[in-house]
Amino acid sequence: MEALSSRARPGSRMGSTLDRFRTSQASRSAMFRAPLVPMPTSRETISTAVASPNAAARCAGDTEKQASTNNRRPHRTPNTPGMWTGVPIVRQSASRVDAGRVHDESCAVSKAPLRASAAIALFVFGFGCQGQSETAAPLLLGDALDDAAPPLLSRTRPLMSTVFRIQIDAAPGNAENVIRQAFEEIERLENVLSEWRDDSDISKVNKLAGRKAVKVGDDTLRVVDAGIDVSMWSRGAFDLSWAALWGLYDFRPDSIKIPTPEQIKPRLGLIDYKKIRVNKKYKTVFLKKRGMTIGTGGIAKGYALDHAGAILRGGGVESYMIFGGGQVQVHGERDGRPWRVGIQHPRDPSTYFAALESTGASFSTSGDYEHAAFDGSGKRWHHIIDTKTGRPADKSLSVTIMTSEGIYADALSTAAFVLGPRKALKMLKRIAYPAEAVIVGADCKVYMTPKAKNQIRMNVELVDGRLPNCKP
Repeated sequence: MEALSSRARPGSRMGSTLDRFRTSQASRSAMFRAPLVPMPTSRETISTAVASPNAAARCAGDTEKQASTNNRRPHRTPNTPGMWTGVPIVRQSASRVDAGRVHDESCAVSKAPLRASAAIALFVFGFGCQGQSETAAPLLLGDALDDAAPPLLSRTRPLMSTVFRIQIDAAPGNAENVIRQAFEEIERLENVLSEWRDDSDISKVNKLAGRKAVKVGDDTLRVVDAGIDVSMWSRGAFDLSWAALWGLYDFRPDSIKIPTPEQIKPRLGLIDYKKIRVNKKYKTVFLKKRGMTIGTGGIAKGYALDHAGAILRGGGVESYMIFGGGQVQVHGERDGRPWRVGIQHPRDPSTYFAALESTGASFSTSGDYEHAAFDGSGKRWHHIIDTKTGRPADKSLSVTIMTSEGIYADALSTAAFVLGPRKALKMLKRIAYPAEAVIVGADCKVYMTPKAKNQIRMNVELVDGRLPNCKP
């Protein structure tokens, strides 16, 4: 896996930024505090896997809605690379690119068609829902850490072209209402941030690219601003304007479409985060060049998890796990111990090669095994696109990012995947935003940030630093 985590570089503003961040996030600083224990082999594992198309029926069974909240984040620091966040145990054999990630839409009943919103390298290009179900649907998080633990209250709902699940331990009396509010908040954010809705802030900004600035709401302002943060941190490995590549790729196995270099080249000139202008005073966003398009697929889901989590905590829920489209956020304890998250082997979907535990963190995983297809020659094509080349990034097999905010974990995991292990780790080291990473490079070698090394429990024995049973 890759350690894709982006932080701003140290600079005149970074020290104070980090202090503010640590102070504001104190309640969630237990991210890596709990010791890890061996990964379980049964239901104890919390996972996100790809199911068969029949999963849609299950997904539709116990849906809910959502509510709202605001999250704080550190100010952006100039010239700092960013990484992408990876979700633990993500097994999605997807078919489309969505904001830096391919998602199976068989469970998604979202009003907006699935779109290529592959932030940074995870582009799911233009073959969204539009009445077509995907070949696989993400399986929601496991229902329990072990059979002896009390049952979890678990609810799911199709939103943002994927399926969100909220699980609560030791639920309060108003749990159902609080969960409903959390889902309603995610839905509200989808309506504001989706590039598939003509009336969304993002669509309005895209339509007026090169012509005029567009007044937007606070949520859009924050997501775009955070996207620029990660774009700067990663020096374009993640680029919020990646959406100029929409429609070029189709990663569904039964209808794979790969663009020619001639088709890609003119689009690359429209990708440049430096041409995105945000005016916080007047709350406007402006794309300086006609034809530019921004997409929030690689960052909006993480932001939605942050809001949903804030609503749950505000409603008295002290122990929960939220999963949505490759993103996981945990808070509190499950039956007296930290929530456990496993990291999937990128070439063996039945194996979790490592485990992490946390009482308060956001995880994001990006992998080339998600939403991937093979052409006639047997070459793998996946949804994580390097915006410098317009082709799938080839320096990583998997990246998992662990940080305190979903909005940054989401985008950083994508950035880290594109950068590759060594550049991703260097980026994480120099930026001031705290993030940890576990990365599997293209050579199957496992790379980690120092803290991750101290917190991870390996479930397989590495051979010369490489995963066993792993082929690039």
